[in-house]
Amino acid sequence: MNELQDIQTPLLWVVAVILLGAFLPQMIRVLPEYQRGVVFRLGRLLRAKGPGVVLLIPIVDRMVKMDLRVATIDVAMQEMMTRDNVPVTVDAVVYFRVMDSQTAIVQVVDFYTATRLIAQTTLRSVIGQTELDDLLSQREKVNQRLQEIVDRQTEPWGVKVTAVEVKNVALPETMKRAMARQAEAERERRAKIVNAEGEFQAAEKLVQAAGMIAAQPIALQLRFLQTMREVASERRTRTLLPLPLELFSPYGHGGASNVARQV
Repeated sequence: MNELQDIQTPLLWVVAVILLGAFLPQMIRVLPEYQRGVVFRLGRLLRAKGPGVVLLIPIVDRMVKMDLRVATIDVAMQEMMTRDNVPVTVDAVVYFRVMDSQTAIVQVVDFYTATRLIAQTTLRSVIGQTELDDLLSQREKVNQRLQEIVDRQTEPWGVKVTAVEVKNVALPETMKRAMARQAEAERERRAKIVNAEGEFQAAEKLVQAAGMIAAQPIALQLRFLQTMREVASERRTRTLLPLPLELFSPYGHGGASNVARQV
């Protein structure tokens, strides 16, 4: 009898060690700071545990890990129509994180897939209500509207959508050519307006100059002398200048005739 007990005692220790080695990884879990463990005991929700060491009862408890870091979802490119009936191909990216790990596990089967599908349908709906010019020039407003709608849909799942960004907007070639022609016409219109404004300002200055010359005739003579100086500075063999008779009026009545005879 003693011999049988001596044999059973080591066997019991061996079995205990084997069982301990098998169940120990299931009893002790270590979770990092960015993870939480949602524990179910016999199928019933217990609570979320972590970070750090989490103790579980083997076979009775089951733990589902949940990552609390910001994750991204690429919304695949899809063709859709804008409000002004322009076909465009748009893709986007969604930034989200799990705020309530228990709700994300219990309320939805797969929160990742559900968030991606909500983002796809919301993107199509918002683009369909937006005109092409607003989509191209007011991208921030479109992104904000997308984020608000998707976040409102995912809030009951314990998921917080922090941002939705439209990445690329692909236009058909015909629309690209039409936009290029429109931009060229707009540049020509601006150039004509600038040219017309320059002509108007030049004419206005000429009118002001004519008024000053009419009020002060001596200004015309000063301008004439300045022109002579500019012409004389150029290298020419012969220069013909018209001489107004009023220039010689200070010399008296005979001044003009004498100058004419001398010339």
